[in-house]
Amino acid sequence: MIDPEVGFTSDVIRDPNRFVGRTDLIRDCVKSLNAPSGLIAIYGRRGVGKSSLLRQLQQIALGDYTLPKSAGLGAELPSRPRKYLTVYYSCDSMIASGPDLLNRLCNDQQSEDGLLRLVPQDGKEIVEFTRSKEVHAGADLKVVNWGAKGVESTKYARSVPGDIVQTFRNYIDAIITHQVRGRMNRDALLILLDEFDIIQKKDGLGSLIKSLTSNDLKFGICGIGQDLTDLVEDHASVERLLEEGAIHVQPMQPDEVTEIFARAERLFHRHLTFDGDVVISIIDASQGYPYFAQLIGKECVAQANRQGKDRVTLELFNLVMQDIRSGRAFPTLESSYQRAIGNSADRELLLHLLAGQPEENTMFNEEVGRVVLKSARKDAEDLDIEYVDQLLPRLVDPKFGPVLRRIPDRQGLYEFVNPVLRLYTKLRKV
Repeated sequence: MIDPEVGFTSDVIRDPNRFVGRTDLIRDCVKSLNAPSGLIAIYGRRGVGKSSLLRQLQQIALGDYTLPKSAGLGAELPSRPRKYLTVYYSCDSMIASGPDLLNRLCNDQQSEDGLLRLVPQDGKEIVEFTRSKEVHAGADLKVVNWGAKGVESTKYARSVPGDIVQTFRNYIDAIITHQVRGRMNRDALLILLDEFDIIQKKDGLGSLIKSLTSNDLKFGICGIGQDLTDLVEDHASVERLLEEGAIHVQPMQPDEVTEIFARAERLFHRHLTFDGDVVISIIDASQGYPYFAQLIGKECVAQANRQGKDRVTLELFNLVMQDIRSGRAFPTLESSYQRAIGNSADRELLLHLLAGQPEENTMFNEEVGRVVLKSARKDAEDLDIEYVDQLLPRLVDPKFGPVLRRIPDRQGLYEFVNPVLRLYTKLRKV
């Protein structure tokens, strides 16, 4: 029995040895990290691998250049790359505003990535200090009580009741003074915010990021967006900071998807292999979305285990496709599919018409997922689907997904909120 997770994962990829392709994006990450200031913004559609790239950027920021070197970028690396202390936080839908985000950051006790772990004495009332001649050399970050001989009070890393912005500033200042410049001797602090698009009201966050960004502090934000205005609400505040930090993640090229399966075979020590025609079929089904390719890969391994096979042939792959078409393979995608269609056979047909609508240059293009309602109406009439305008609202209702969202600048143009759900719908049997 082979563990599918050894070669494939639907989770964020943190190990640089499991990360494949994306050479241009890795180059952009190195460039943005070694710029002395500026904001890093990683954006793109759902399922293209943004969070995995953000985790790799964190590894590089910490001084691990395994990925850039394995990508053939060794000659392009600076002679002295900038090194950071890092904070990584993944936002959620309970964060309604900028103050909510700062409250979370200032109270997050996560031992590996949290901000609070870096604040001297957890931000309590212990004073920070500068060493004078009377204090021995090893005292720089030890707790020194107020009034001790040879200690000069300089800054406080303390909470300010009722003012989360100033509390956050105090914490940042304390970390830079005593951890970045002091004990750890790094170039700067890097605060990475994943799922940034989920924050409902981002008013003022751009302005705060702009005011805090310096040679000692850099922010990186990551989220779903067609462009940067989708990600940063007060875009004008940070526009100049993004000159070297805007990183647009698009679907993978076919050779990069191929490498996912070649890498998986190596991780399996070739106890399981994939036939070339199977990989080509998965490339076509996944349309460059690594998340979906990884899901299909895992299902192929599970099927091979059930069949007692050490090779994924086209025959075995067809069994996987039968499970996908029947809705047995991917419970999460199937749940989204069922929630969207409800109990309406006509709505299910309409969803398939929209998902299967032909587009020009959709493969490996960020525009994949856009559909024109007018084009679907005639096909709906041919299939005797009545009342399209009554079927559509559920597909755009947030209570049921939403599956689609309107493109505001063009009438009758929609896009799939989750392109992977569109790809799944195209494979799913009506």
